[in-house]
Amino acid sequence: MGKKVAALLTDMVEEIELTDPAEKLRDAGHQVDLIGKGKGETIKGKNGQEMTLDYGVDDVDASDYDALLVPGGFSPDLLRIDEKNAKFARQFFESDKPVFAICHAPQFLVDTEQLKGKTLTSFVSVRNDLRNAGAKVVDEEVVVDGKFVTSRTPDDLPAFNREALKQLEG
Repeated sequence: MGKKVAALLTDMVEEIELTDPAEKLRDAGHQVDLIGKGKGETIKGKNGQEMTLDYGVDDVDASDYDALLVPGGFSPDLLRIDEKNAKFARQFFESDKPVFAICHAPQFLVDTEQLKGKTLTSFVSVRNDLRNAGAKVVDEEVVVDGKFVTSRTPDDLPAFNREALKQLEG
């Protein structure tokens, strides 16, 4: 039976870092819900693609989902503005559920206060923020630390998707 994945995002998301993993997850039989500021609201990606949110972060709970996907772009920085987003994401770590974060997404996850001692990767410009949050940052296409999967850029999507799917099968 397919799993439910919450994709947490807002405006200026890097579209391919959402659409490619979501497509691979759905092709494998999983459900991916777009979650952000409000149910039915339209957000606009970095390249102008419009997307309609399935739910607002106030409408859902991490217990409703099996995993969390956080795509990159400028969305992770904008997610930091509302602490409800970090609270939602923190619940996945606290419940030992898979968390998939690519490119700039780990920068947002600093606000969950769950990165200390974790090994991860990210886009180069946010690595110092992650080190300052206590994470061990490496430069690899994909890093798996327990149920936490991270990648650096859209170029790493094949490895990122492969490891995310493994987490949901496990």
